[in-house]
Amino acid sequence: MSVLALSGLTIGLPAGAERPEAASRVSLTVERGEIVCLVGESGSGKSVIAQSVMGLLPASLPIRAGTISLMDENISRVPEARLRQLRTTRMSMIFQEPMTALNPVMTCGDQIEEVLRFHSEMRLPERKRKILDIVREVALPDPQRMIASYPHQLSGGQRQRIMIAMALVLDPALLIADEPTTALDVTTQSQILTLILELQKRHGTGVLFITHDFGVVAEIAHRVAVLRLGELVELGPRDEVLKRPRHEYTRMLIGSVPTLTPKMRPHARPALQDAPLVLETRELCKTYAERRWLGPRREVRAAQDVTLEVRRGQTLGIVGESGSGKSTVARCIVRLVEPSGGQIRLGGVDIARMPARTLRPLRRRVQIVFQDPYRSLNPRRTVGEAIIEGPLNYGVPRREALERARRLMELVRMDAQALARYPHQFSGGQRQRICIARALAMEPELLVADEAVSALDVSVQAQVLQLLEEIRTRLDLAMLFITHDLRVAAQVCDHVAVMQRGRIVEYGAAEEVFLRPRHEYTRALFDAAPGRGFAFAST
Repeated sequence: MSVLALSGLTIGLPAGAERPEAASRVSLTVERGEIVCLVGESGSGKSVIAQSVMGLLPASLPIRAGTISLMDENISRVPEARLRQLRTTRMSMIFQEPMTALNPVMTCGDQIEEVLRFHSEMRLPERKRKILDIVREVALPDPQRMIASYPHQLSGGQRQRIMIAMALVLDPALLIADEPTTALDVTTQSQILTLILELQKRHGTGVLFITHDFGVVAEIAHRVAVLRLGELVELGPRDEVLKRPRHEYTRMLIGSVPTLTPKMRPHARPALQDAPLVLETRELCKTYAERRWLGPRREVRAAQDVTLEVRRGQTLGIVGESGSGKSTVARCIVRLVEPSGGQIRLGGVDIARMPARTLRPLRRRVQIVFQDPYRSLNPRRTVGEAIIEGPLNYGVPRREALERARRLMELVRMDAQALARYPHQFSGGQRQRICIARALAMEPELLVADEAVSALDVSVQAQVLQLLEEIRTRLDLAMLFITHDLRVAAQVCDHVAVMQRGRIVEYGAAEEVFLRPRHEYTRALFDAAPGRGFAFAST
């Protein structure tokens, strides 16, 4: 008996959508104790299928045909009351972003207890024991403190462990994991994947794992299902699909996976050494004071004695775990946060303590592209208005700013007519291209990319990385590239700085750091990269 069986599942899309169906005649099964990875580009229908199983689809996405069977029970058209009974008891879901999935005004223990209170007949003392047991099982330190904490008081990896505890506390037969490790750094990701594997084996759970990370697929999958525009184009054992893919779409996806072997740029090295220095930091520090209602004040040293430099035409990557200080350094350089000490020299001028009025003319020389293109653009303004806003604020005439915006849209390979459209009318990859165009509209000398491709699927990620490389070469830009994805860093960076606990522990040419890492922390990062030793199909 399969834990989950989809048979000819067809899910409609609203009128006027880019295609008539979100999922078309999809058939697959998940057996007890099996992990099936569902992969495909953004918009392929992966999350829609997961939501249809959980009964979370909006009315605008109706199930038009086919069946969804959970433990031999057809749940595709059962009443909502029955679905509520099945959630967490027979099927559970781990969402991508635990910070938005968890209730910010309830303690983590209360949120797990709520599941037990509504879906079991346990009395309070038994529920408390069960909560402690499951928190220990997901390997959270100091279980009593974790239970009493609110989500914002935990790290991203700890929040995801709380989500896993909530999902597994009643031992469901089916676990759906929708991109549960996408926003996590490699070491935390490795811990979460190991935890899911251990719990899945211990409980005999069937897992439908949705991801765009083929390293994760190589690490955990028993079988792989490939979706393209709502259609299942390939399904088979992991090694068969990843090493000998039959469909051209699967081959394209695998061909887009970046490798951990850095690109060799011997021809560019002498030129970079002689290029003008665009950015230089010296002993840059940032300390946050954490004030508590009761108890002593605590200081958090987010960045300590960070010294680095970026030359024209060079890409410097900063890698490390969440909380290592990567984004803090980037935000200090852009002066979105005030540094506590040290120097930030932009074209020879120290801007670390420069007052806002004096700093304003220099801001256009440094621009930043953030991780989330959905939140980076104002949904009420056209993308054209977003791109020309900066130049207009610096006195560029509107006609000239619009002409610059048209040229930039062509540079990022988008139609200039799209300037009149709104952000929600574009895909995630297109929105990130628009964010890049907006940053370039200021004609900066330094472009800071803060996890700019981590939320994108592999094929779109490859396109955006190629675009950034072309832009850097054509405009002779300096680039600071912040990432937790070592595969991406290997492909785009000339030099790499490895950060741990606010300090740079290793710094050098990319090929030196990746091929001959000296620091034990750097080696630990590489060892944690999912699918590191897997031989993907060559394309």
